[in-house]
Amino acid sequence: MNDSMEALNLIPALSDAVADLGFDEPTPIQSKAIPVALEGRDLIGCASTGTGKTAAFLLPILQRLNEGKPGRCRALILSPTRELALQIDEQALALGYYVGLSAVAVVGGVDMRPQERALKAGSDMIVATPGRLLDHMRFDSVDLSGIEVLVLDEADRMLDMGFLPDIKRILKQLPATRQNLLFSATMSPTIRKLADEILNDPVMLSVDKKRLATGIEQLVFSVGHDDKAGLLTKLLRKDSVTSALVFVKRKADADRLARRVQRGGREATSIHANRTQEQRLAALEAFRRGDCSVLVATDVAARGLDVDGISHVVNFDVPHSSEDYIHRAGRTARAGALGEVYTFVARDEREKMAEIEKHLGVTLPRGDSGDRAQEDDAPRGEPRRRPRPSGPPASAKPAGAAQETTGTGEAKAKTASSKRRRRRRPRSSPAAAQPS
Repeated sequence: MNDSMEALNLIPALSDAVADLGFDEPTPIQSKAIPVALEGRDLIGCASTGTGKTAAFLLPILQRLNEGKPGRCRALILSPTRELALQIDEQALALGYYVGLSAVAVVGGVDMRPQERALKAGSDMIVATPGRLLDHMRFDSVDLSGIEVLVLDEADRMLDMGFLPDIKRILKQLPATRQNLLFSATMSPTIRKLADEILNDPVMLSVDKKRLATGIEQLVFSVGHDDKAGLLTKLLRKDSVTSALVFVKRKADADRLARRVQRGGREATSIHANRTQEQRLAALEAFRRGDCSVLVATDVAARGLDVDGISHVVNFDVPHSSEDYIHRAGRTARAGALGEVYTFVARDEREKMAEIEKHLGVTLPRGDSGDRAQEDDAPRGEPRRRPRPSGPPASAKPAGAAQETTGTGEAKAKTASSKRRRRRRPRSSPAAAQPS
């Protein structure tokens, strides 16, 4: 493994770029992928967001494009979500500045015309979501005949979101001879089949996806569904929670929970698929700047979210798999920082949590949920039952307790009886009544 960025054989301009941008040491995926990509080989990188994989494919792409003539698009990067595409584009522009190369983000939810102008002007790299790229292809506003490098980033998520037909339509328009780089957090049979179809003798690279970053404290809270929001509000009052990313399953829950958090005294916002692109970008910027310290997000909307300084990740709902758990947890404790991951587990989620712990190979410590977190709460959709009293019924109170509560009344009764006895005359006997 290469222990320093200097050992990666980058050209001087890109060495200056990584130094200026604070890339002191390569991450494991960068150490493995960059030398292979610089050789022009196809590769499969099994790595999730937060491992540094974006630089792992951008740096060799920029070094390759630096040797050719600008003026046409030579690299295509496909991403599952708008947020991830925009973040890749941002990093591509930052690194590309040092070698005079440009990039354009082609994503939905915004006006197509500025994208069309950038595409026709000849951007060196396109970072796109499949759907919007197909829109431009239908209007002949993009020329893909010069593509030399194709990157499929977060390929597993793209397939989960139903993009496989779109990807295949795009692949038909690309030159047959090209370099292919595929990155995926998981390697399902579908991903392997896609890799077999498009990659040529690829090098398989993997980083340990079951390892979490050092410095992460993990806690599991047993709590009923109806009590989760209250527990979250309570935990967010801790001074150590400076920036929290909260994951929920449903889009409606994201907005509702963000409002609940705000009522609890913390500035919060949300991102999910039903929000417009402008709303999602505004929410991300507010979270990144610190204007909102809590971001509530669905998995799909937060895919590729890359924000430094997140102190806490909260799994409001138990993740679907251990890979999702690790992906979520990877948003905190970056670059040697410390972080905490809280997972709320209702009764009907215990089995799923046990599976995650089994795959992680560890039993996570349990946190104190407080009085409101009832471990035996009814599953969602079932009526909540009033808890039984912990003490004996009122009719079975100890004698001492009854005396304490009724002593004043008994004293009054005794006083009244004594007065009645004093007022009553004693009866005379018949003998005493006779005259002498």
